[in-house]
Amino acid sequence: MTESTGFQTPLKAVSAAYDRGLRLVVYGLLAISGAGVLAIMLVTCADVILRLRWINRPFIGAYDIVKILGALSLASSLPYTTAVKGHVAIEYFFHKLNRRGRIVVDSVMRVLTMVLFAFLAWRSVLYGLDFRRTGQVSQTLQLPVFWVPYVIGFCCAIVVLVVGHSLIHPDREMIKP
Repeated sequence: MTESTGFQTPLKAVSAAYDRGLRLVVYGLLAISGAGVLAIMLVTCADVILRLRWINRPFIGAYDIVKILGALSLASSLPYTTAVKGHVAIEYFFHKLNRRGRIVVDSVMRVLTMVLFAFLAWRSVLYGLDFRRTGQVSQTLQLPVFWVPYVIGFCCAIVVLVVGHSLIHPDREMIKP
């Protein structure tokens, strides 16, 4: 019994550090998402104001900036939404199952979600590599955009870790909304 207790303490410390680190990354991505939405609002408002008849100077590249910020905001909000279970769930049939059936279905769905987001992360990185190889840029400002799929891939990889956390700790909320 002493040996298992001696092994459990470092394992719990590593698990706690991992949980804190993952939470920190999720909150950091949430801050990026919020800043992105705020920037979209500011760029859109500036573009509308600058298009007034007496100013008549549209915000050059507003469409490019909003498009990039929209993709980043959406992707960086995925880990937080997953952590707080803010997704849409249809649980009518789920609640008709017995406890063991719910555990099996929930576990299978979480594993499938991890596989899906791992695939999305991998394909996003490959897409970014294609963008980099071909020199893909935005339409108006000619900004390189190869890094946007990299960020999307990173966020999808974090979703895999968040779903893995909820698979390992099904009764514990990772983040409370």
